[in-house]
Amino acid sequence: MNDTLSQAREHFLHGIAEFEAGRDISARNAFLAALELAPGRLSVMVNLAATHFRLGEFAAARELLQAIVGQEPENLEALVQLGICEEALGHWDAAARALEKGLATGQPPDLWLLCSQCFGRSGNHAGALTAVDKCLAAAPGHAEAWSTRGSLLREIGRYEEAAEAFRKAIAHGGDNELNRYYLASVSTAAQPTTPPASYVQALFDDYADDFQQHLLGSLRYQGHRTLTEPLLRAGKRYPVAVDLGCGTGLCGEQLLPLVDHIDGVDLSGAMLEQARARNIYRRLEQSELNAFLAARQEAADLFIAADVFSYVGDLDGSFAAIRRLLKPGGCFAFTVEQLAAADGFALQPCLRYHHSETYIRRLAEKHGFRVQDLSIHPLRYDQERPIPALYVYLA
Repeated sequence: MNDTLSQAREHFLHGIAEFEAGRDISARNAFLAALELAPGRLSVMVNLAATHFRLGEFAAARELLQAIVGQEPENLEALVQLGICEEALGHWDAAARALEKGLATGQPPDLWLLCSQCFGRSGNHAGALTAVDKCLAAAPGHAEAWSTRGSLLREIGRYEEAAEAFRKAIAHGGDNELNRYYLASVSTAAQPTTPPASYVQALFDDYADDFQQHLLGSLRYQGHRTLTEPLLRAGKRYPVAVDLGCGTGLCGEQLLPLVDHIDGVDLSGAMLEQARARNIYRRLEQSELNAFLAARQEAADLFIAADVFSYVGDLDGSFAAIRRLLKPGGCFAFTVEQLAAADGFALQPCLRYHHSETYIRRLAEKHGFRVQDLSIHPLRYDQERPIPALYVYLA
């Protein structure tokens, strides 16, 4: 053995010892030194990839695992690790494909569930259903898998099957509040008056990075502009405004010409980080909307809620709190997705609440508001179909 290979072997053996002792950074450095001396050596690449993986250095691990799979296309362990790295990096389709190739009988059912979730996030519902069914074949009592199956079936309009899957998730010990919320969206089960806070927070934390691009591009959302345009045209000033469910600050930015101070509240910390970067808010608070209103003492001249009440449901408490906090001569402006076929509010399969015009007018009267204006315009588009919303201005 020549000196170079001998040195590479020494680094490699040192790396193995350090890895087994849990000294991962030292192990990584040793394997890197070995690989520099012996480029392409499979045993070194495998152990270096495992070290990167354990350190959470998924991009580096991915590069090595791709090379390993290139040399050994049937290396199932490398394929599974590659899939997990791709998932950590947000490469959903690549993650699903690698996991699908790498998973074999006897491996943890949770990996099939991860494969299903990656297929689902890439928009491949057929692949997602196949993968989650493999999880359930191995673990029939897997509550999260039943919930995932129900969500997939809900998304493709197979509501009766979705309802049965959510019932099984509940029966097998899944999150009761969350799965009953899902169940109510696709069945005649009693609907909750508001969604679980954990659902809303997780939804928007996960959505935050792509929120504006998807909302303004793919969904052609226009609620923030349509809601604020009449206020901007009127030109009235509002010394203190409160942006309810402020998200990334789309609506707040529209209001800048009209306000001296604007406060924002949102349940999602990730959304608030982006709102804070706009540097337009006096204060930002992470809170559930009604809890925020109940705790607030300072009155305001304008309360605005663009595309927020779809995640509240029963608006009685919100109206009561805003009535208490709204200064004389102030304005309460908001949107709700229109419930045209019934009165009240109803949870839809899209997991958003719709509200009827009659319900809004009844609440306004109950809490002493005067309806200044109420009109119907598109809020966003879903598969090229406009989603109608009520645009409401109360005084």
